[in-house]
Amino acid sequence: MTDQQNPQSGRGAGSGVVAKAATPPAPASAGTAASAREAPARPPTGNPNAAPVLVKLPPPFSVRMSQLFWILSFAIGGFTAIYFFIIRQEQLPLISDLVRKVSEGRSDETYDTAADIVFWIVFGVMVGVLLIQITLLVSFMSRRPHVRWWQLATLALQVVLLLLSTEWVALGERRDSLLLLLAAQAGLVLIALLFSTFPKAINWSARQHDIRRGHDGVVGNGDL
Repeated sequence: MTDQQNPQSGRGAGSGVVAKAATPPAPASAGTAASAREAPARPPTGNPNAAPVLVKLPPPFSVRMSQLFWILSFAIGGFTAIYFFIIRQEQLPLISDLVRKVSEGRSDETYDTAADIVFWIVFGVMVGVLLIQITLLVSFMSRRPHVRWWQLATLALQVVLLLLSTEWVALGERRDSLLLLLAAQAGLVLIALLFSTFPKAINWSARQHDIRRGHDGVVGNGDL
């Protein structure tokens, strides 16, 4: 009788070693995996000690309106000076008659010379105030200190010129038109000065420069 074949017989059975199934490794803990996936902190992109950088920003709305009314006053002032020069031949005899009433017993040449002097003084003041105001506006837009006081002084000079013109040069048929032009110029200057005294316009002038540091926001860009 033959021996029954042993299923474990063979090369493995002869050596007496029994094969074992491979055991999978234990999974890592959740906390260890999360810490391994954490990225390092990103370094800052801005330097708080960066040097200031000058920037050019548009002025606030009140400053732009002040500039607009100044320019309109310049246009009216230039037209007034040209108009006053054009009507010179009409105004000189009227000015001469006015001087004759003040001081009688002089020759006609004296009165004509006095009329010329009065006319050219008024004309020179008109042109001089206009040129000074243009220069002051450039200084104002460059944020020079104390410019508003000088602009106020030119307005006072215009008011004095208007009052004197009612008695000395605004005569005859051209009286109303000349006085209207002088008053319109002074009124536009007054409105321009009022806009320049708004809080944002004051802050814009006092700041003098618009700066920023590194990636920070621009300093003092004020709303319009």
